[in-house]
Amino acid sequence: MPFILARKLQMDQEWKEGKVVPVTVVEALPNKVTLLRTEERDGYRAVQVALGATKREFRVAQLPELKEGDTISVTAFQENDRVLITGTSKGKGFQGVVKRHGFGGGPKTHGQKDRLRAPGSIGATTPQRVIPGKKMAGRTGGEKVTRKTLVVGVDKERNLLFLKGAVPGARGSLVIIRTLE
Repeated sequence: MPFILARKLQMDQEWKEGKVVPVTVVEALPNKVTLLRTEERDGYRAVQVALGATKREFRVAQLPELKEGDTISVTAFQENDRVLITGTSKGKGFQGVVKRHGFGGGPKTHGQKDRLRAPGSIGATTPQRVIPGKKMAGRTGGEKVTRKTLVVGVDKERNLLFLKGAVPGARGSLVIIRTLE
């Protein structure tokens, strides 16, 4: 199961069989294997890789034939590989319920004044409290997001991966790429 740490560069587009495909360009510099966790020593199997000072651990069912100090590069991926990509979504600050949860808001007329983007009722009289988990205004974004996508292309000379569609996070943010089994 190939996996790699990478940095999101930019969005672009490629032409495939006369159709334009939106792609995200990701720079996946060689990752160094820093630690191999074994069932006997640690209680589980995992491979820890580093991209510069950033380290992440990937649990595996079977330890791959890697040694500490080996490198994992974009050559582990091929075109048309299905991958899981994980990143931190862009933070949007404190947002109301219309932007954060897609509420419809109240009516513009019929006796309303400034309740257009208000949440409406947040609970009934009987429990006399707000139920935990109620959708309300608050900080939006900045959360871990994972999505499935497709590898559209691999540039081995420049260590670039071209992934179909949008990838979570801002430019320059860390993304984790794993192949689907």
